[in-house]
Amino acid sequence: MARITLEDLNGLDDESLDEDEEPMDGEEQNRLFSHWETVASTHQVTLPQEMAGPIVQMTQHSQVREPVPYVTLLQHEKCEERLYPAGKWACVTNGEPMYEQSISMGFMKLMRYICKENSTGRYLGMTVPVVNEIRLSEEGTELLRDVTTTYYLPGEFQPDPPLPTDPDIRIVERQPLRVLTRVFYGVTTEETILREIRLLWELLGSTDTVLRESYMVAAYENPSVPQRRNELWFIRRAE
Repeated sequence: MARITLEDLNGLDDESLDEDEEPMDGEEQNRLFSHWETVASTHQVTLPQEMAGPIVQMTQHSQVREPVPYVTLLQHEKCEERLYPAGKWACVTNGEPMYEQSISMGFMKLMRYICKENSTGRYLGMTVPVVNEIRLSEEGTELLRDVTTTYYLPGEFQPDPPLPTDPDIRIVERQPLRVLTRVFYGVTTEETILREIRLLWELLGSTDTVLRESYMVAAYENPSVPQRRNELWFIRRAE
């Protein structure tokens, strides 16, 4: 069964707490959990009771998010070209029947790692965006089932990343990544992602400088935001 995503737990708008506020009591925690059960049900996923503690922790830190560093190389009319420097990412791969299920399962695992299930036993801090790596079928008409969900380690932990207790999570040192990126808003489903890929190819025209089989989808905002921000990343071929 798919679970609620890390995106879902990252921001509550009026539900969010400031760092100076008193810890939530049992009633507040129950109310918060019920809120996210409702959010989860709108995505056809189930929120397990074991996530109650991590939900509270993530909520209390929801206003502090470290951006993944990058340099803008070129501002095209249709998209932006960026260089993401080498860095360490926590990655987990899932192959559920639906894209939404795969990213949900991945985010659940990463959230536990971020909140406590790591060699430091402490909250690591949130970074944005969370990036989902996808691959297309040979015909380019559908997503392959395996989706890798990735979380950039905050700067504090880049030199020495905490080890995950979950064996499914890998710490990967990614080489510099050059991408063409275009913003889109709304839900991220297989249908919307395939549409955005086709649209960006139409805008770019014929080129062999970017990969055709692999793409990335970057998520910035909580899914309760009706027109939340996402980005599609086309990956430049290594020179």
